[in-house]
Amino acid sequence: MRAVVLRQHGGLDQLEHVNDFPDPRADDGHVVIRVKASSLNYHDVFTVRGMPGIKVPLPIIIGLDLAGEILEVGPGVDPKWKKGDRVLVNPLNRQKGLMGEMLNGGLAEKCLVAEHQLIRVPEGVTFEQAASLPVAYGTAHRMLITHQTVKAGEKVLILGASGGVGTGCVILAKMLGAEVIACASSPDKIERLKALGADHVVNYKEVDFSKWAVEKYGKPQRRTYEGGVDVVINFTGGDTWLPSLRCVKRGGRILVCGATASYDPKEDLRYIWSFELKIIGSNSFYDDNLIALMDLIKQGRMKPMIDKTLPLSEAREGVRLIQEREVFGKVVVTP
Repeated sequence: MRAVVLRQHGGLDQLEHVNDFPDPRADDGHVVIRVKASSLNYHDVFTVRGMPGIKVPLPIIIGLDLAGEILEVGPGVDPKWKKGDRVLVNPLNRQKGLMGEMLNGGLAEKCLVAEHQLIRVPEGVTFEQAASLPVAYGTAHRMLITHQTVKAGEKVLILGASGGVGTGCVILAKMLGAEVIACASSPDKIERLKALGADHVVNYKEVDFSKWAVEKYGKPQRRTYEGGVDVVINFTGGDTWLPSLRCVKRGGRILVCGATASYDPKEDLRYIWSFELKIIGSNSFYDDNLIALMDLIKQGRMKPMIDKTLPLSEAREGVRLIQEREVFGKVVVTP
């Protein structure tokens, strides 16, 4: 079968599109999926480069997120799953780890998947939409909705708003009735965030987002609840962390689900106790998040932001776009 294979860690030139990768076979408790769509994440960039402390079994087919049709059903699989069923795959295999990292992932024509990873895709949801959900939108859904961190009328400032998780946060925060301040790094992304529904946009390359928020809403007050924003969504870390603390109102929240810039930022604990800030972590996503998201799509209440759809032969270019942050939303690959 055709697949995109990583044989050793390094740059994007280590990703190879091949035509003769061995086909998977459905063994006990597993099915083989004919992949219809797979979406890329920054995690795929980390896998290509290699991550300290994580030993990837090379060669590996990368790609965490995938959706498709069941092609072959192995022994021991519940009879409710049949050939031709439309399914989304939760990329976390309970025994082996993540798809595209610890076992072969979605950048291929076929993929072996454990039964417990299967989620039925309802009518009205395309394979491309389903495949765009797990890592990015599932994380956003858990962070905002499962943890009940955003309420109608609140001011929510989103850093990295143009990426997969970021656009998911913009869409969901608006759906919850929040006033959304979206931060991005280019005029093009700023305009697209406006079109996506952001109430305010900030180009953080030109404007200090923290000072912008203070000028717009007032300086946070220690003795009252005046000034500042209610929520900052910060999954970048690094030098954005301290400015985030400075623009959140007393009793406000900072939501964290990652640290793409740096996990060890400069800290100032005085803001946390003086303003009674709540730092709320959110890790990963679960089947209920993905089911709820597909239901929202089916109802017409949300639509994942898919920037580009590429053929399998151009998957390496898709990873490059993610790496260079030249993407607005998601990149989907269709084998």
